Amino acid sequence: MSGVAYLDLPHVKHVRGDVELPGSKSISNRVLLLAALALGSTRIDGLLESDDTAVMLNALQQLGVQVTRHTADSVTVQGVSRFAVDQADLFMGNAGTAIRPLTAVLALMGGHYGLSGVPRMHERPIRDLVDGLRDLGANLTYTGQEGYPPLLISPPGALSDRVRVQGSVSSQFLTAVLMAAPLAVARSGRPLVIEVLGELISKPYIDITLNLMARFGVQVERNGWQQFVVPARAAYSSPGQIYVEGDASSASYFLAMGALGLGPLRVLGVGQDSIQGDVAFADTVQAMGAHVKRDAASLEVSGIDLAKGQRLNAFDTDFNLIPDAAMTAAMLALFANGPCTLRNIGSWRVKETDRIFAMQTELQKLGAQVQSGPDWLRVSPIEAGQWRDASIDTYDDHRMAMCFSLAAFGQARVRIMDPGCVSKTFPTYFEVFKGLLR
Repeated sequence: MSGVAYLDLPHVKHVRGDVELPGSKSISNRVLLLAALALGSTRIDGLLESDDTAVMLNALQQLGVQVTRHTADSVTVQGVSRFAVDQADLFMGNAGTAIRPLTAVLALMGGHYGLSGVPRMHERPIRDLVDGLRDLGANLTYTGQEGYPPLLISPPGALSDRVRVQGSVSSQFLTAVLMAAPLAVARSGRPLVIEVLGELISKPYIDITLNLMARFGVQVERNGWQQFVVPARAAYSSPGQIYVEGDASSASYFLAMGALGLGPLRVLGVGQDSIQGDVAFADTVQAMGAHVKRDAASLEVSGIDLAKGQRLNAFDTDFNLIPDAAMTAAMLALFANGPCTLRNIGSWRVKETDRIFAMQTELQKLGAQVQSGPDWLRVSPIEAGQWRDASIDTYDDHRMAMCFSLAAFGQARVRIMDPGCVSKTFPTYFEVFKGLLR
């Protein structure tokens, strides 16, 4: 799909089949970095093969970490106590799950590093993370616009045993400090207390971080969602082998397809035992009227018959905990029996694009009535005969491309521009999508 200017979607009435999900991006990039910092070697199976994981792998190898690739989704990482390369310029593309934790780790490594990315990355705020790291004693400088990458990192000074991190813009800032914390306690010999300022958003992603740190031997004490304590002798050690479960955010598109296309459609790789918060999107499609069957590592959805005029149930929901999957809910709103409101989605503003603006703009192209605010979106369904043919701009945002594939269930001809942007997390998405059509 790379290099293709656009993709015209076929009209879809019915879907059925099984989907094997690619590995979770959130888990893959966390595990790669933890394996690089852990004593011993770690074999990682089920690793996501995508642009974002390639960014992390390239950065680690540039820093001197030995990575052996076995298959497309399997590597072994040889951990190091300290990166062999203490001076490097790293290009991080638009991979937020790579640049943020790596910024924190490099800030405590004692070397000289430059971090930059694509133009959009230089528009994505990182001030809250930099402020927290400076509070800890790290030495970071903005080389472009204040509050945004690119960054220059120099060796830290004396480290504090307490750090404050703003939690209201992105949970990735807290994740970054948590993952780097064992490096801080190794330097100071004291426990590190991490305090969260403001209301922490996307809490399930912090659960992923804590779960994976525990698998690598570091147990963090959590006092509510406002304080985390990393013990004085915390140090990462390899679990030997770790498996990356399927991507729950990517599962949302297929759960939605099952809800709209009769089904049954079964998603393999995530289920009720998943450590990812976005698996809760199954509750959303169930509340909208789909039937969901849950197993330990799979989800099966059967849904409505649009050809018979059936509609999904409207919703008014706080999506703070699952902001990525919430984009899929906005698409399902087109097929609901009334207006749908998505609340507490302010983090959309600082993603790969301003997703509130982008969703409103592209939904309106299809004929939907859409209102928005700083952290909310309200979408009215499109009635029969009111659909408009549309070319959907994707803003170099993988999730825009994937969620707008659901417009193929409507009554319009839909063209997806730059479909290759899905390579960020799911390079074969449109091939898998077409394979489910009946």
